[in-house]
Amino acid sequence: MPPIDTDSGRNQLKSRIQELIDSNQVLVFSKSYCPFCVKVKDLFKELNVNCNVVELDLIDDGSNYQELLLEMTRQKTVPNVFVNKTHIGGCDKTMQAHKDGILQKLLCGENEVYEYDLIVIGGGSGGLACSKEAATLGKKVMVLDYVVPTPKGNTWGLGGTCVNVGCIPKKLMHQTALLGTSIQDARKFGWELPEETVKHNWETMKTAVNNYIGSLNWGYRVALRDKNVNYVNSYAEFIEPHKIKATNKRGKETFHTAAKFILATGERPRYLSIPGDKEYCITSDDLFSLPHCPGKTLVIGASYVALECGGFLAGLGLDVTVMVRSILLRGFDQDMANRAGEHMEEHGVKFLRKYVPVKVEELEAGTPGRLKVTAKSTESDETIEGEYNTVLIAVGRDACTGKIGLDQAGVKVNPKNGKVPVNDEEQTNVPHIYAIGDILEGKWELTPVAIQAGKLLARRLYAGASLKCDYVNVPTTVFTPLEYGACGHSEEKAIELYGQDNLEVYHSLFWPLEFTVPNRDNNKCYSKIICNKLDNDRVIGFHYLGPNAGEVTQGYGVAMKCGLTKEQLDNTIGIHPTCAETFTTMEVTKSSGGDLTQAGC
Repeated sequence: MPPIDTDSGRNQLKSRIQELIDSNQVLVFSKSYCPFCVKVKDLFKELNVNCNVVELDLIDDGSNYQELLLEMTRQKTVPNVFVNKTHIGGCDKTMQAHKDGILQKLLCGENEVYEYDLIVIGGGSGGLACSKEAATLGKKVMVLDYVVPTPKGNTWGLGGTCVNVGCIPKKLMHQTALLGTSIQDARKFGWELPEETVKHNWETMKTAVNNYIGSLNWGYRVALRDKNVNYVNSYAEFIEPHKIKATNKRGKETFHTAAKFILATGERPRYLSIPGDKEYCITSDDLFSLPHCPGKTLVIGASYVALECGGFLAGLGLDVTVMVRSILLRGFDQDMANRAGEHMEEHGVKFLRKYVPVKVEELEAGTPGRLKVTAKSTESDETIEGEYNTVLIAVGRDACTGKIGLDQAGVKVNPKNGKVPVNDEEQTNVPHIYAIGDILEGKWELTPVAIQAGKLLARRLYAGASLKCDYVNVPTTVFTPLEYGACGHSEEKAIELYGQDNLEVYHSLFWPLEFTVPNRDNNKCYSKIICNKLDNDRVIGFHYLGPNAGEVTQGYGVAMKCGLTKEQLDNTIGIHPTCAETFTTMEVTKSSGGDLTQAGC
């Protein structure tokens, strides 16, 4: 159709376009062959939103429509999208509006001015890192954090699991146990100590550890105040997609709205659902503030929490038994896990393998009291009974997502484990709601990961950054008595991904110099790398069992991020005498069956 050459014709068509805009919730001016138009139409189809599409290439006066749309919107291209009379723009702007939650807001016809730019639900490591970063970037931020008491009534301050009932107290109590070993070693190095047994005072350790944690709690509150983040000690629950109810410990309710939300609620220990578990047992949420020495202890579980706690309790001189249903450290390299377990067993920790508890009964109340545990074999009908002063459950953790109203906000969760699926930008299925930390589906449950993800998310949301959290080759350490550090794939996972024939596994036993004079743990420390022969012998798995595993693994973790190969390790000069140098001198492969025994340092 020729261009409109009269004012009345232009005005008539303009009125027709405006009428379409006014009368349709979603209006897309499109061209049927345009891939960007198809992308936008598919988006609305995915959102189950009916949209009226005007295909400009299929109507006679399509060119006149486009000319007037340019005049009305200053946009020359298609698609040209309107939602509830608001001009969105083209494909890129529509997709960005969807990502930012603006599209959902317009579809709902909302024009509300929100109280906050961002509300973070959860005051753990990830939530605090994200909230402070967002506030630094000029946003109005609220953090809500509330600790639901354990069945034993324990709660703690701001900072989440790591600071209060996780990494920090665990490492300090692990260090306490190592000092006990050092006292025994000291005699061999000439220190003349009293011959009578050196005793450990639980209350002294517990008080010192908790005083330090208290200082960290206060420091986090001060840091939030300095960044102008509004911290509220209340339990948050969604009642609408952009609105939460906050309930404090006295039951007082307040209501708050935000343009965006970040879920950082973390996890809590799982119980057994057997008689007596919540009444008489404790978890790691209780152990670190236990007012009395736990005495003879049964640890139920084979997780890293179970082995770490069982390890340091035994290191304090306590009688410790670990009840294991199947394997140690599920998800970790099993060769390494079994070596760590064997070391614990050689140093006094007893293992009850292939048993599960079915009942816990109180025989005598006290501090500690006496408990009877009945357990059943996983391989037969055999049942056994045992008496303990304390039973510590460490069988895993559950995501704290079930009671925060995610259904009211439309956020999808995995019904089996409560985990939240997200895309590679930590965005849930609801565009304005994000999630970080331990509640993410299929991601690492580690404090530094949550911190990194939180900071980078805030920068992407509010500083125009594009860098995403890299969940590949994340180094970690299990603080068993003989520490286990790992980065990359386990041997089992590497075989599954690449095939046995495409891998070369180098390994070595070693005897730390510090252990030689006390003459202990000879040839018990072990190192292993897994190399991909199809990729220049690139190191895809790093494993270390020995002292200071965290320090050793952190350095090699950087190298793996840079694409470390076996040749680069071989060309690196080691620092002597250290444990870490073993990775620069590895020659024996698993496939060769060569002898690993070392005669000395």
